[in-house]
Amino acid sequence: MIKSKNNLEMSATSAIKAERIEGKEDSRLKLALLVIATAQLMLVLDDAIANIALPSIQRDLGVSVFTLPWIVNAYILAFGGLLLFGGRVGDLYGRKKVFNMGLIVFTLASLLGGLAPNGALLITSRGLQGIGAALTAPNALALIATNFAVGKARNKAMAVYAAMSAVGMVVGVLLGGVLTSLLSWRWVFFINVPIALAVLAGTGSLMEGQRNEGKLDIPVAISGVVAMAALVFGITHSAEAGWSNSLTIGSLLISLLTFAIFFTAQNRSKHSMLPLRLLTNRNRSGSYLAVLFIGAGLMGTFYLLALYLQQVLQFSPMQTGLASLPMSIGIILSAGISSKLVERFPPRAVAVPGLILGAIGLNWFSTLTPGSSYATHVLPALFLTYFGLGMGFMPTSLTAVYEVPEGQTGVASALLNTSQQLGAALGLAVLTTVYTSFANKILPDASNVFQTGLAGHDNDTIMKASAALSEGYTTAFLTAALMLLIAAVVVAIMINTKHTQTATKTEEK
Repeated sequence: MIKSKNNLEMSATSAIKAERIEGKEDSRLKLALLVIATAQLMLVLDDAIANIALPSIQRDLGVSVFTLPWIVNAYILAFGGLLLFGGRVGDLYGRKKVFNMGLIVFTLASLLGGLAPNGALLITSRGLQGIGAALTAPNALALIATNFAVGKARNKAMAVYAAMSAVGMVVGVLLGGVLTSLLSWRWVFFINVPIALAVLAGTGSLMEGQRNEGKLDIPVAISGVVAMAALVFGITHSAEAGWSNSLTIGSLLISLLTFAIFFTAQNRSKHSMLPLRLLTNRNRSGSYLAVLFIGAGLMGTFYLLALYLQQVLQFSPMQTGLASLPMSIGIILSAGISSKLVERFPPRAVAVPGLILGAIGLNWFSTLTPGSSYATHVLPALFLTYFGLGMGFMPTSLTAVYEVPEGQTGVASALLNTSQQLGAALGLAVLTTVYTSFANKILPDASNVFQTGLAGHDNDTIMKASAALSEGYTTAFLTAALMLLIAAVVVAIMINTKHTQTATKTEEK
């Protein structure tokens, strides 16, 4: 009888201990998700926050219309070009350790950007921010795979991660508008410091993952960045000097050569930064290609819309930030809906309709005029575009890490982020080239009318400049719609899996 009573007491004690352990683990996972999500929010926020301040930066530092996109592109190119390197470093030396290192670099670069006395130093600081982001982002995504079990827990974590990507863009626009209007454009960089310090304080909740053996190939990593930078520079420079210009042609040739060096080295290396076998899976390669076009349409549209609202509709930075809020509502709503739908339907059944909706929204943007109403034209088109983008991005993000060995989740995650960031850089370059070319056909240097201030120009010049910029923006929006349709076709043809996740494999299929 006594023995039975003791057994019952021991069972009760064990149950209480198990409950406490489970409670602590649940709390740890919640904090881990908060840390990862906040880091992602900050990195995406920095993709967006500078956009809203661009007209103010342009006036304050005297940046030309052709140099202006590099304040955005310097960050995107360093970020996207070094993501594979960041993922590889995380796989070799520990994702949590590299995640922390990236946050420190990002914080210091943000301080430098806020203090920059000229455009050259600001662009340099943006590149350094991109390096920090490249060390942080792939390891943040990989830490989701390390800390959250396959199934509903990971799907939920990925939904939060995707939602933070959306919130980061909107918070970036909103904060950019408020800080630029009330304080100075410099605070769009200073604001990163307290956020990064808060994330660093919570990283103790993260569980380190498996480390791989191998070595780093830094020259190959540099060749990848040079290839993308030369490609984007060539496309951007063509708008200023034409496709036959020797510098344009030379940049494109350098890009082609360095891309060839990069992929040849990856194919021959025993410790490749990008294991090419990751691309042999049809679903993953389809996801990466689709995300490339999604990133192009998303960032290019965002950049142009911020300029349209401030230059053509004469919104203040704060008004522009507030006007962009429907973007967050659309993409957060779609991220939540799509995370549920992918549990019941194949990813392409969710992504393709979403991308088509996004293309319809961008086509709606292509009908904007200098007299368009925000409430009846811009707002519904904005919501529809980003609702569709959210529906397309969530399923392709999950499919991108489909059946990836645990030891290569960092690289696979980095490749997904690389596709998005490099797509954003290319999209920004292509759409900027399109809008500049079409605007200049009506009025050369139309944007200078707004850069130098409207007070120095007569009404006819202002109206002609507004019409010229509207023509450029609407043509670029139509081009962005085509990018999303291409993404929809890629998803429909290449992604044929019925699931978004399975148990982690120990070997590549």
